[in-house]
Amino acid sequence: MIATRLAERGSILSRAALAGALALGTVGAAVLGASPALAAAPAPAYSKGFIAVAGPLQQAIEKMKKAPDPAGIAALKVQYQAVVAASTNADDKFAAGNFGIQIGGLSKDNVVQRKGIQLMVDSGKTSPDLLPKLHFYLGNFAYDDKDYATARTELQAAITGGYNSSDAQVLLAETYFQQKQDKDGLPILLKAIDSSVAAGTAAPEGWYRRALGAAYTTNDYTSAVSISNKLVRAYPTKQNWSAAIAVLRDLGKLPSQDTIDLMRLMARTDSFAEERDYGEFVQNADARRNPGEVKAVIDRGVAAKMVDPTKTFFAEALKIANGRIASDRASLPGLERDARQPNANAATLAGAGDAFLSYGEGTKAADLYKLALAKPGVDKQVVLTRLGIAQVDAGDYAGAQASFGQVEGPRQGMATLWATYAAQKAAGK
Repeated sequence: MIATRLAERGSILSRAALAGALALGTVGAAVLGASPALAAAPAPAYSKGFIAVAGPLQQAIEKMKKAPDPAGIAALKVQYQAVVAASTNADDKFAAGNFGIQIGGLSKDNVVQRKGIQLMVDSGKTSPDLLPKLHFYLGNFAYDDKDYATARTELQAAITGGYNSSDAQVLLAETYFQQKQDKDGLPILLKAIDSSVAAGTAAPEGWYRRALGAAYTTNDYTSAVSISNKLVRAYPTKQNWSAAIAVLRDLGKLPSQDTIDLMRLMARTDSFAEERDYGEFVQNADARRNPGEVKAVIDRGVAAKMVDPTKTFFAEALKIANGRIASDRASLPGLERDARQPNANAATLAGAGDAFLSYGEGTKAADLYKLALAKPGVDKQVVLTRLGIAQVDAGDYAGAQASFGQVEGPRQGMATLWATYAAQKAAGK
């Protein structure tokens, strides 16, 4: 199933520890020192009540950083509540928020950290360069609490404020995905992928797979074609080829002669993942038309332990194929002879090309398809596609890319995926 091939549910963002990522240090340490005289400093203007409780907390935090212990950290939380209660002005709240981040980091308590960040944001004292980062982490915490509406607001504030990390866009997209609003989340995730690539940073594989899954659930074939190509270019694994081809097959709703050419790509990439894949190939190839290919694919499925040759569908297809292969192969010279006659039409040439293609004779097939393209009445899109496939089989990868690049209409999405494969073969991948 497609869902199994694209099993990337849950968060697709790996987030670092908050305290380290924020790297806020100790805000206001000098002001909250032991000397009461520092309380008169003009900026920041802490209240007297705040200084009275914040000074001891500052010292306790520094002590815990050097020698942390559970009891001491628990005591810090109690002291912290008194500091928060004593925060009456903006400077108090900003410093109290910083304490909350530090204590939350020591205790690994997200609730305390989140409260600390919120205090800093609400204080109005946060510098413009730091504020977007704080909104980003508030969005993180809200996301972890499944408060997706708040997460969305905070993450959008981070992005609007200039937080340039694509992580913010990815997590924003995920707030939509978690609520099954894939149509809204997909363009945000695609923007994150493109931004990451533009910055010279490889987007994680999970981002592509998540995007492909969203395109699939929203029946967005155009996006699926684009994402599929990006996925297999960046991560050309068998699993990803399988997912890309299966998504295009299901969303494209292609006729049988188009589907078989897409399934031929699955054969070339060795990315059959389940019995259904083999069944789709066999059904669309048709043992009466392409007995050699049908037998080869069934045998391949049996060897991979994905196909039960005793099942009626496969057994009957195999029986037909076995009964026709010898005569079908024997007819190839005659087909070629007739196709090369001066008066041969496009259908005769294309049919001969199809026969040679089905037996892996790419060079002969390509030659016949080229002749067919010069004839009136040729089904240009089908022949161009199969010319490209034949050129791939013959090792003419540059020629294949050129042929696939000319394909238009419903076959274009499939052709672009084939062109990606040809380019990788040309690069020795």
